[in-house]
Amino acid sequence: MFLSGVIEGFYGPPWTTAERHAAFDQMAAWGLDTYLYCPKDDLHHRAIWREPYGAADVATMAALIEACHARGLRFLYGIGPGLDIRYGDPADREALHARAAQMLTIGIDGLAVLFDDIPDRIDERDLARWGSLAGAQADVANELLPRVRAHTPGARVLFCPTPYCGRMVAAGHGGAGYLDALGAALHQDIGVFWTGPDIVSAEIGVDHMQDIARRLRRPPILWDNLHANDYDGRRVLLGPYAGRPLALRDEVAGILTNPNTEFPLDFMALRTLSLYLRADGTWDPRAAWLAALREWLPSFETVGGPIEFDDLVLLADCYYLPCEEGPRAEALLARAHLALADTSASWREHATACLGEATRLRDLCGRLATLKQRPLFHALSRRIWDLREELDLLVRAVEARLATTDGTVAFRSDFHLPRTYRGGTAARLQRLLTQHPDGTFTVQVP
Repeated sequence: MFLSGVIEGFYGPPWTTAERHAAFDQMAAWGLDTYLYCPKDDLHHRAIWREPYGAADVATMAALIEACHARGLRFLYGIGPGLDIRYGDPADREALHARAAQMLTIGIDGLAVLFDDIPDRIDERDLARWGSLAGAQADVANELLPRVRAHTPGARVLFCPTPYCGRMVAAGHGGAGYLDALGAALHQDIGVFWTGPDIVSAEIGVDHMQDIARRLRRPPILWDNLHANDYDGRRVLLGPYAGRPLALRDEVAGILTNPNTEFPLDFMALRTLSLYLRADGTWDPRAAWLAALREWLPSFETVGGPIEFDDLVLLADCYYLPCEEGPRAEALLARAHLALADTSASWREHATACLGEATRLRDLCGRLATLKQRPLFHALSRRIWDLREELDLLVRAVEARLATTDGTVAFRSDFHLPRTYRGGTAARLQRLLTQHPDGTFTVQVP
């Protein structure tokens, strides 16, 4: 049973009921079939996982499940007991079973037991009993499986390991041999999540996933963080579903995307994933992205009328994918470098070209403040205003250079003053260490 769909599994404010319904509508329209509920900021998901939901929350969750089912979608519920569970404590086991029963009673189609983002330590008594963290966690899930199916025949049980990407395994997270021990101990009917070579994987190859499947003794379910942005609140990811060959679909038991925290910004993540899953023969991420972006264009109607498609391409290229900018953004960055640093006879030509493109994008950022879809603007506002400020500084610097005869200028902007511009403790901490393309850091000397 191949799972395709969406994980609401980020850190940050959970989606509203209206946003979830909108997500269900998009999923149903685009051929996705599974929604996994596990927002980290639902306290019952992790922090107070032993405590049942109250009557009001149960009613809200039941209505959400009903809305999901009404659109022909599968509703999975995630619970994360790993922060403080005692694997060998019968009371903790019963608390987990009781929470599962509460959710199954209101109609979920399966349960995901998530041991991600937790310390990889284990009580000495549990270690003596099971021999490893993987063995203890597998035993918890194995005991849960028949209880879930006794309540709801056919319900799925899924599992997220503590080391859930290749980098974590290489670092020994979870203990030596964790994946192999898990694969051997975990019941074959329990699906296992995996995020790829890294937590946010720019690329995931067939060979990588085949190796993980061998070690887990089952095809993994891809928990894809390609469009997740909860690790950096300054960014949003509006690029295509990319870096995954079509052949990868044959190596996994499903693909679920864990997208931007802000639902109004997730159109591209969901739409391009759906196009990838239905693609036949070849997959051109950029072509699919442009087609999906044109579908999204009507959402960018402003009080002064629609924006141009070419403008939306330029904007979205500035918020592309975690490890790459879109081609239009790369071209703008290259042009800006020439506009500021070129000393050849062509410097004025480069500066003039940069000035036009940067001014256009700066003004677009300002215009988006009048978007008619206010939730979309509110999701974008902080990010595009940061971009606008940088573009405004760039425009002023290029204008100052063009006002000279030889391109030599000592530039100052009264609109970008020390401390207020790029200010604050976080910004000052960032300036202490410079990261290089190879991942190393060097200290900035005052």
